[in-house]
Amino acid sequence: MPKVAVIGLGRFGTALSRRLSAAGAEVLAIDRDGRLIDEIKDDVDVAVRLDATDRQALLSQEVDKVDVAVVAIGENFEASLLTAVVLKQFGVPHVVCRAQTAIHAEIFRQIGADEVVQPEQETGAHLARRLANPRLVDAFRLADGLTLIEFSAPAEFHEKSIRHLELRAKYDVNLVVIRRRQGEAQRVFSPSPEEVIQPDDVLVMIGSDEALARLPKE
Repeated sequence: MPKVAVIGLGRFGTALSRRLSAAGAEVLAIDRDGRLIDEIKDDVDVAVRLDATDRQALLSQEVDKVDVAVVAIGENFEASLLTAVVLKQFGVPHVVCRAQTAIHAEIFRQIGADEVVQPEQETGAHLARRLANPRLVDAFRLADGLTLIEFSAPAEFHEKSIRHLELRAKYDVNLVVIRRRQGEAQRVFSPSPEEVIQPDDVLVMIGSDEALARLPKE
């Protein structure tokens, strides 16, 4: 069971803490606001009111022993930055920082954050992709400009083999797996070139944002 410290209990930090706890992680939730601590204390393993920029306060809760620490402090960038530095000094294996701007994100990377997230931008980008392509089921960014998507097979692909579709040649995308309904069950498999696409198939593909945008959208 991974132990995760979530520091900062705004909407993002609170939602993350509850989801992690529901998924079976051991969650240590931290914030300076006692009201926020009271709201979440029954949903996580430990909820503590303290100043996350205080090294000794963090050590008192054994934050240096967690597997992952998420710095989810909202408006106070200086506090977020100092907290991230302290966590890296503690040797926390994986430090995730929430950034509100691209400049803040780059600063977090420069000080050694293992992962930087920008929830508002990522949510906006995902919504834009879904509105632009109604067949999009889900998307996961692997790196800058490279995305994995789950994509409902468009009519143009139905009853055609993967070899016939020439996805790499025509669209410069890679088909990784197919999710196919079989009655009440679902089969997930890596297809051969001769596999024929069925109308209800969900295609899991990887490609650049530009290449994925060229896929049929009807």
